[in-house]
Amino acid sequence: MQTVSSVDLAIIMVYILGTTAFGVWFVKRSGDMKGFTLAGKMIPGWAIGLSLMATYLSSISFLANPGKSYASDWRPFVFSLTLPIAIWIAAKWFIPLYRNHVQTTAYEYLESRFSLWARLYMGVAYVLLQVGRFAVVLYLTALALAALLGIDIKLLILALGALTIIYTLLGGFAAVIWTDVVQSFVLLFGGLLCLFLLVTNMDGGFEQLSATASRAHKFDLGSMDFDLVAQGFWVIFIFGIVENLKNFSVDQNYVQRFLSAPSEHEAKKALWLGGLLYIPISALFFMIGTALFVYYLNMPPDDLPTKADQVFPYFIVHELPTGLVGIVIAGVLAAGMSTLDSSLNSSATVVTIDFYKRVFNADADDAAQLRMIRLATAGIGVLATLASLAMMKAKTALDVWWQISAIFGGGMLGLFLSALLMPKLTSKQAMLATLVGVLFVAWASAAKLGIAMSITFPLHAMMIGVVGTLLIISVSFALQLFSHKKD
Repeated sequence: MQTVSSVDLAIIMVYILGTTAFGVWFVKRSGDMKGFTLAGKMIPGWAIGLSLMATYLSSISFLANPGKSYASDWRPFVFSLTLPIAIWIAAKWFIPLYRNHVQTTAYEYLESRFSLWARLYMGVAYVLLQVGRFAVVLYLTALALAALLGIDIKLLILALGALTIIYTLLGGFAAVIWTDVVQSFVLLFGGLLCLFLLVTNMDGGFEQLSATASRAHKFDLGSMDFDLVAQGFWVIFIFGIVENLKNFSVDQNYVQRFLSAPSEHEAKKALWLGGLLYIPISALFFMIGTALFVYYLNMPPDDLPTKADQVFPYFIVHELPTGLVGIVIAGVLAAGMSTLDSSLNSSATVVTIDFYKRVFNADADDAAQLRMIRLATAGIGVLATLASLAMMKAKTALDVWWQISAIFGGGMLGLFLSALLMPKLTSKQAMLATLVGVLFVAWASAAKLGIAMSITFPLHAMMIGVVGTLLIISVSFALQLFSHKKD
């Protein structure tokens, strides 16, 4: 592969060190728990909105979305189109609920609604999900950068993991938000720059791009038949609504941002801004993949990668002029680090508030909690970095992880919606319904992997979490109704 120039390497190093220093600069704002976990509730809505958008657009989206549209069509974009529905529901019900009923974590509400088991279940599931999320994003970010830079992947994993831990550990949630703001501009500029160069260097420009892509059906959004077995429009649409509702209702990443705003109005503004911004930005990266398809259609170079996910990195290194390569690679880093710091801070917050203070040391003062959350940040970061190194040995690390995440997260949204929609649902009824849902998701995931009994899950794998959520709500409703009739 073509070697990245010293100028580009210098740009990348300046960006990495600058981002780390910028995050550390907020150490003065993280001197107490309110500052470390909620940035003192002084972050303006527009900054939280940009942070939300940057968290949504991980480095995987930065590289994988162009790969998907290059190899196929725009059907994954349907996921983005479900955001306005989920945002409207979250702004109307979820944000007021959390702003009025919890102090720091989303799972305080579940304890007040049921009992301690619900809070601890959600906390354990969330921390496990975030450790895996950090590990996967770090691994795949380092994998992409190793191909781009020719640097050993182990070194990249350790370096990026350490830098993220340092600025998140010292700067707290303020560092997470404000570095995300910077990173959102970097990744957006990198994407726009690549699309501009693709179109301007293409014979016929945008007209050629549009005509060729249309003839090849590259802008299709999948079959409109209501078929829940194949990955068509409706499978992705239904999955998108459920997944986005889960993000906005029980993901501490997002709830913590809602709580860090100075007012409910600012929190809602942040959600609308970040969510709606993601729609055109995700379209930008799908368009890059489509443009790459047209760009390389007639005269592909001999060494063009056969794997779709590697075509965009190939274009970055081989086609961009010196200086611009470093800027775009910085965009890849920006997308990855905006996900890593959010996972780290939110999971450390859950460990400290929902476990340390609630279960082990109820009398812990602010100083003791602050020591614990810094220790949790470092510990989770090291654990997730080691997990990322371990993923190098697994050929299907990402696929296996999503199956595990479905098991851990399968009951979270169902439990939350049951608590919200059924005020008479008891703690025991909710526990039983959640257990049924989690067992179903575990079986269905195993069935899709071919390690279950002869009975198989008949729908597309993306529907497992959807059915699991609906099952918990249905069982909760049935138990409540049965109990009411019995009384």
